[in-house]
Amino acid sequence: MASTRDLAVPLPTTVATMPTHQMVAFAVMVVVAAAAPFFVYPVFLMKALCFALFACAFNLLIGYAGLLSFGHAAYLGVAGYASAHAAKVWGAPPEVSIVFGTALAGVVGLLIGLLAIRRQGIYFAMITLALAQMVFFYCLQSRFTGGEDGIQAVPRGMLFGVFDLRQTTTMYYVVLAIFLLGFLLIYRTIHSPFGQVLKAIRENEPRAISLGYKADQYKLIAFVLSATLSGLAGATKALVFQLASLTDVHWSMSGEVVLMTLLGGLGTVFGPVVGALVVTGLENYLAQLGAWVGVVQGAIFVVCVLTFRRGIVGELGRLLRRPL
Repeated sequence: MASTRDLAVPLPTTVATMPTHQMVAFAVMVVVAAAAPFFVYPVFLMKALCFALFACAFNLLIGYAGLLSFGHAAYLGVAGYASAHAAKVWGAPPEVSIVFGTALAGVVGLLIGLLAIRRQGIYFAMITLALAQMVFFYCLQSRFTGGEDGIQAVPRGMLFGVFDLRQTTTMYYVVLAIFLLGFLLIYRTIHSPFGQVLKAIRENEPRAISLGYKADQYKLIAFVLSATLSGLAGATKALVFQLASLTDVHWSMSGEVVLMTLLGGLGTVFGPVVGALVVTGLENYLAQLGAWVGVVQGAIFVVCVLTFRRGIVGELGRLLRRPL
């Protein structure tokens, strides 16, 4: 019979500082991202950063809470529509538009989470997919979203009345700052006592409940936080492309973020960033193949799953014997 010590889930009372190898990886990521617009098309990089934040938010839910959602596109798309509407129709400045879109995504995440979190496994995934499809059809039929045309010609405006986001370089560094803020928030979350409880629930929920943790509350908080950060990515993306469309709220976008996370490395810190960059790059540079892009992406995904079972970053961390 297991002793009390064996049943206990160790929770740190203080948050450890970032390990040296992760600090080095983070510094390299920041330096490369800061210099990248001088060598690569900035709009492509901004798209990659938005999807990287989206994938990191999704990884927080599936990688650390063990919850597979097939409806995360709802938060990306809703925030995009809200941000675009606020900027174009209400004339709100970009900072207000982004906050409004992010907050609305959090509210939608709370409503969906309250319904979905009561189920587990495939039932949870199917509920999130069904509710996300309801959001999709609402966006399709609603007048303020523009239907199939979406909301076009969204003004970027002046950030805090100082930074002109119509300048591509300025817009890029604002997007980079937003991504880094979201990334550090996620890192802080997963390495906090809250994050340790999430991991305990993921590994053995009955045992965590027996120790007095209210698993449903922890999972709901993680779900809402993931939805909110996904909304932050969607609201920012709408201003980058000056467009909010049905593409971001479609079910295929939910599948795409799953692909990004698995390809980069499930449950790793930097994996979703790498996965988002790879998938976005493939879409960009293979666009000339037309409808065959999906086939090529699928083939690459199958090869990566067979050869890199832990994902790109997961396998790299295994080789270095350091978690990344």
